[in-house]
Amino acid sequence: MKIIILGSDHVGATLAENLSIEENDVTIVDTEIERLRQLQSRLDVRTITGQGSYPSVLEQAGIEDADMLIAVTDDDELNMIACQVAYSLFKTPRKIARIRASEYLAYQELYVNEVLPIDVVISPEQLVTRHIQRLIEFPGALQVLDFAEGKVQLVCICAYHNGPLVGHALRTLQHHMPTVDTRVAAIFRRGAPLIPTGDTVIEENDEVFFIAASHNIRAVMSEFRRFERPYRRVFIVGGGNVGSYLAKLLEKKYQVKLIEHNTERCELIAENLDNAIILQGDASDPELLIQENVEDADVFCAVTNDDEANIMSAMLAKRFGAYQVMALINRPAYVDLMQGGVIDIAISPQHTTVSSLLAHIRRGDVVKVHSLRGGAAEAIEAIAHGDSQSSKVVGRAIEEIDLPPGTTIGAIVRENKVIIAHHSTVIESDDHVILFLIDKKRIHEVERLFQVEVTFL
Repeated sequence: MKIIILGSDHVGATLAENLSIEENDVTIVDTEIERLRQLQSRLDVRTITGQGSYPSVLEQAGIEDADMLIAVTDDDELNMIACQVAYSLFKTPRKIARIRASEYLAYQELYVNEVLPIDVVISPEQLVTRHIQRLIEFPGALQVLDFAEGKVQLVCICAYHNGPLVGHALRTLQHHMPTVDTRVAAIFRRGAPLIPTGDTVIEENDEVFFIAASHNIRAVMSEFRRFERPYRRVFIVGGGNVGSYLAKLLEKKYQVKLIEHNTERCELIAENLDNAIILQGDASDPELLIQENVEDADVFCAVTNDDEANIMSAMLAKRFGAYQVMALINRPAYVDLMQGGVIDIAISPQHTTVSSLLAHIRRGDVVKVHSLRGGAAEAIEAIAHGDSQSSKVVGRAIEEIDLPPGTTIGAIVRENKVIIAHHSTVIESDDHVILFLIDKKRIHEVERLFQVEVTFL
């Protein structure tokens, strides 16, 4: 696939890396010469220096025969104009734009060919906010991912010392919960992936990815770790788009305090919130945190635009007794460094955004994609089509499907019914199939499995 990416910041660079690994023809356009030079030195991509909305620059990038334009610069207006130019002058088939301003996002009727020809609008702030909300709703989870419109969830948790299943083989899970069907899709032990079998013994600190019907998630979580009480008190640091969105989502169910250093921004946020308490101050000030009883916080979320400020305030909060601390971290190198240490969860906005983008890029009928483990692994939801003659999966038991190494089928959703996958489960046409890949380089092999032969059409 020939793809042009506008913007070489963290999102653009991470997306380019993902797509180039999968052997797409990728061109990156930006005005930042040094960033482009660094990307070209480590990735198999083409780079063009220039303003991405200019027709001449798009022509130089090869827009005439591009399959897709992905505009992910920090400038909403540039992204929108680039999509308009691509549509009006070059009839580019697929156009995706990152749009951050809530004023634009509030009017979805804008995004039609007659007005603004953008096929998919991506809002990183909204994606990150919903991601954090899910983590707060499921205490103890490292990731909570929805499939099939929320009917199925894939959850990552860390197996704690003295958890009911720690030290026992996975096959005993069925004896612990005979009425609950679940499947462990993968285990990461000391950073290395394991494909689990019934004989796999869970060890302390294993990262366990399991899949189950949504109403069974909490029951399964309790098998791998100690009981976590529901969260009630939430501290949010940063009154930008993420912080204010998050406070709005949480204030009806939780006791929310939001800390913002800018006085005018505090006043604006206060006008839009009903129950949250807005505090003007510096979250890295120990006296402020102690005065506001941060030791009673169930969750402390640092979501400013400054990585270092987020890390420092989260570390301070943890030191003063906050139960779980999260920090929004843009620099990829910091994410793995911080996660699981003093900071319980490091949130990467670019990986959250890239996951959403990938669902619109995958071949075959792929409707959902989640990037996992810093982009090394992937979970996807694909729809099976055809019959036993035209499809490589329809009409076959899972044990008969030639899945790429490191790939597991976790669950199937059939006519709103959740079916946890077992070796003998037979896939039918129109099934939504949820797969886990520990090696995302195999994604094209998975896509080909779900492509229907021409004879079916």
